Amino acid sequence: MTTHEKYVEPEEARDMARVIGVGGVFFKSEDPDKLYAWYTEHLGIKKNDGPGVLFMTSDQPEAAYVVWGAFKSDTQYFEPASKKYMFNIIVDDLNGALQQVQAGGAELIGEVETYDNGRFGWFMDPEANKVELWEPELS
Repeated sequence: MTTHEKYVEPEEARDMARVIGVGGVFFKSEDPDKLYAWYTEHLGIKKNDGPGVLFMTSDQPEAAYVVWGAFKSDTQYFEPASKKYMFNIIVDDLNGALQQVQAGGAELIGEVETYDNGRFGWFMDPEANKVELWEPELS
């Protein structure tokens, strides 16, 4: 498949909750403001007023941007993982996706939370990575 060919979903995946995009990559930093300033100076990317740097990837509201966000090194947000990063995956059915990963042996973390931009849930994958799932609020 070339980079310009459209991905064709396997038949067996059509009856399950699916990933529809990457919502963000989050990582710990000793000094997030200083790190953002460095990236602004050397690569021209600027932090917005929200969770980090937003990269526009699509004209579809549910997958319009990817967040690149630095958190303070002492953040509790990545717990219980000991890793210095966490990623966010956009899904079309949060409850279904959480059930599927739990059936696959993942540990669910906390309760589903609802915000203006959608619903969020978390799990620990088989290699102890904390993963955030996001089902966007579609207007």
